[in-house]
Parts: sequence; structure tokens; C-alpha cells
Amino acid sequence: MPDMSATHAALAQLLPLAGDTFDKNKVTPGILGFIVFAVLAVGTWGLMKSMNRHMGRVNFEETPEPAAADAPSKPAKA
Repeated sequence: MPDMSATHAALAQLLPLAGDTFDKNKVTPGILGFIVFAVLAVGTWGLMKSMNRHMGRVNFEETPEPAAADAPSKPAKA
């Protein structure tokens, strides 16, 4: 597991630097959070637009069942 030791060493060097600028009382998502949210929103919008386009192309006509066409229609008695 040499990767874990390299990762641990990198974090040990970077964590003290973040401790000086990191305010525990004010945590915000920042610009990266906004970019991720915007990409997800645009992707969702594109998928919905594509779904509406594909659903508009569907030509579905329901055919009656053969048993229902042969039997006379009777009102249901309560």
C-alpha cells in the first residue's frame, strides 16, 4: 500500500496550510460547488428536453381487446 503512505504524506503537508485559512464558523460551497450545481442543472434540463422530444414522436393507439369487442357492453349493477 505505497499509495496510502504517499497520500497520507501529501495530506500531512497540506492540512496545516488549510488550518490557517479555514474558518470553521463559515463554510460555503464556493465556486466549485456552483459549477457542479450548474452542470447538473444544465444536464437535467437537456435530458428533460430530449425526453419531451422523444415522447412527442411516439404514436400510440390503443387497440381494444378482442374479448371486450365481442361482448355487449352492460352497465355495472351495484
